[in-house]
Amino acid sequence: MSGIFTSSIGKKLMMSLAGIFLITFLLVHLGINLLIIIFDDPMVFNKVAHFMGKNILIKIFEIVLFGGILLHVIYALILQIQNWIARPRRYSKSNYSNTSFFSKFMIHTAIITLVFLGIHMADFYIKAKLGHALEIEVDGVFYHDFATEMLDKFKILPFVIFYIAAFIFLGFHLIHGFQSAFKTLGLDNKKYTPIIQALATLYTVVIVGGFTIIPLLIYFK
Repeated sequence: MSGIFTSSIGKKLMMSLAGIFLITFLLVHLGINLLIIIFDDPMVFNKVAHFMGKNILIKIFEIVLFGGILLHVIYALILQIQNWIARPRRYSKSNYSNTSFFSKFMIHTAIITLVFLGIHMADFYIKAKLGHALEIEVDGVFYHDFATEMLDKFKILPFVIFYIAAFIFLGFHLIHGFQSAFKTLGLDNKKYTPIIQALATLYTVVIVGGFTIIPLLIYFK
């Protein structure tokens, strides 16, 4: 059993499973964020955020989510360091696969994504936990006014550019990571590979496009 956590294949498996979990979470997160542009009333978004912040099942999921992020990062770093040690000198000529462009920069896009994630959490999650988030009272109930904070931030052009750029880099990370995760699970053959590649592209377009259109619509509204 310990081999799952120590062997090279085991580390890739754990990182892939954590990655698939995070891939699923991104879709959920996108669905919630889209509420801000689907409904004219910003309280729809605030009430959903309030429900997620108070529901015990969501709180448990939150712990699992942070665990998944930490697990993914730790195993990714271990594997990257092992790769650097195994190949101390770069080859003068390299034969890259179709996904080589994305795989070459996985560590770089991961670092950029982590920086963005840290800023994003400081802006919303940590601020709310420390009691510094904007609040609004509706029918005697106090809600964190995340909708107003989001709308205000997406009226600032530099922030919009930074936000969109971060998701473009995340897209580079996702398109290879999606395929790599399922490849690690053994779905790497002539039958499934084209399907997985198509799903990876579709998923990446949906995620990057969805998170990009939100600030653009708000900024130019």
